[in-house]
Amino acid sequence: MLIGELAERAGVTTRALRFYEQRGLLESERTPAGYRVYPDTAVTRVRTIKGLLDSGFTVADVRSFVPYLDQPDPPDVFPYDPRCTDGYAEVGAARVAELTERIETLTRVRDELVRRMPWLGQLSR
Repeated sequence: MLIGELAERAGVTTRALRFYEQRGLLESERTPAGYRVYPDTAVTRVRTIKGLLDSGFTVADVRSFVPYLDQPDPPDVFPYDPRCTDGYAEVGAARVAELTERIETLTRVRDELVRRMPWLGQLSR
């Protein structure tokens, strides 16, 4: 399928597809005229990439999930295996730690604002 059809079926832009390709997450063949052509399985791969990105992972993080990108039913919950060598467990743990730190920082900032302006606490509820 051509890039426009893949973009439509996967729910992303053609620009996103070219970006994923540049980053090594997606591959295409070329027609003699130079058009990108993708296999039908690319829809699953792109949807999985998009889902991981929507979950807070970066494109670089998604590389550690490569073994799962083409599964017909990507898992909603990725299994933990201490023997895993592809690194997705470490990437996930690092992302959770980063988000926890950001949440704690934002909570401290919010609490300080409410302390200084107690009436803000009434407005935000």
